[in-house]
Amino acid sequence: MTRTLRLGAAAALAVAALTACSTGSTTDASDSANEPTATTEVDADAFPVTIEHALGSTTIEEAPTRVVAVGYAEADYPLSLGVVPVGADKIEYAGNANSSSDWFDEALGEIDGAEQPTRFSTADGVPVDKIVRLQPDLVTATQSGITQDEYDQLTDAGIPVVAYPNAPYNTTWQESLEMVGQALGRSELAAEVKTETEQVLADTAEEFPQLEGTTFTYAGPNADPSSFYVYTVMDNRPRLLVELGMENSALVEERSKPGQFLFNISAERTADLDADVFLTYATSEANVKELADNPLVNQIPAVADNRWYAQVDPIESIGLSAPSPLSLPVAMDMFIPKVAAAIDGDGSTP
Repeated sequence: MTRTLRLGAAAALAVAALTACSTGSTTDASDSANEPTATTEVDADAFPVTIEHALGSTTIEEAPTRVVAVGYAEADYPLSLGVVPVGADKIEYAGNANSSSDWFDEALGEIDGAEQPTRFSTADGVPVDKIVRLQPDLVTATQSGITQDEYDQLTDAGIPVVAYPNAPYNTTWQESLEMVGQALGRSELAAEVKTETEQVLADTAEEFPQLEGTTFTYAGPNADPSSFYVYTVMDNRPRLLVELGMENSALVEERSKPGQFLFNISAERTADLDADVFLTYATSEANVKELADNPLVNQIPAVADNRWYAQVDPIESIGLSAPSPLSLPVAMDMFIPKVAAAIDGDGSTP
C-alpha cells in the first residue's frame, strides 16, 4: 500500500476492518449512567486473568466495559481493540480541540454513536478522585507514570489497575498492546492488530532503505543551555528507529542505563554526539536557524554536514514518543521521510 492508504487503513484498524464498537462517556466526570457496550468478541476462557506489572499483580474477574486509560497514548490501545474508554488523559501536548489526537478521533468516528471519553489532566499526577467518579471496572496505565501511592488508592477503591511492566514511560507499544489485550480479554484481536502495525513498519523500512544500518543520536539542548539531553536506548523514539533498521550511536549505547529514558551531557561535549544523522526538536523555523548557527550545535558532525533534522511540527513524531497502533502510521507517514532526507544530506540547515 502507499503511505496514504496505510495511514487510513491502520487508523481504522480495529474499528472498521475488525468491526469493533463501544460507546463512551459524556464530558461530565460524575455521569456514569451511559453504560458502554462492546461488540468485539471476548476470547473464550479469557477470564479470570492475572497480569503482573511493576506495581503489583492485578486479577480481572470478568470482561471490563468501563475502561479508563491513563497515559498520553494509552486511550489508543482499547480503541484499537474496539473498546472506547470512558475516561482518558487530556492530550495537552500537540492535542486538538477535543483534548484528543486526530488519529484517535478518526478511529472514534468510525464507530456509530461513540462519544469522546471524559478527559482529565495528569500534569500534576493521576487524578484519583475524578477517575473513581467515572466508576471504571478497569484502569490501564501501561505507558504512564502512575505512582505506587496512586495505584494503591485506585485499587483500594476496588478498581483493577494494570500498570507498566518495568519502569514509568518505558513500555514498548507491543507490551502495551499485549497487556491491554489481556486485560480486555481480546488477546487474539491484539495479536492481529500487532501484525498489522508491524506490517506498516516493515513497509516503511522497505520504502526507505537508507535507514538500514544508519547510526543516529536523538538529542537537543536543555532549557539550561549548559547541557544537552540525549534519549537512551530505553526511550520509545530510539526503539522505533531501531525497529526500522537504524542503530543507536556508540555514545548512546555506552551511556544508557536500565529504566532511564534520557541522560545529559555538557554543552562543551556536543562533538561526542557523533552519528550518521542527528535528530532533534525546534520551536519554530527561526529556532532551526538559531540551532544551525549555534557553534556548539555545529560541533556535531552531522549538523555541520546537513545530515540532521530538527522537527518543528510536534505532530510529526508523536507516534515515536507515544507509540500506538493508531499513532505509529502517522509518524511513518510524516516523520520518517524527513529522517531519510537528512540521511541523504538534505537536512534542516536553512
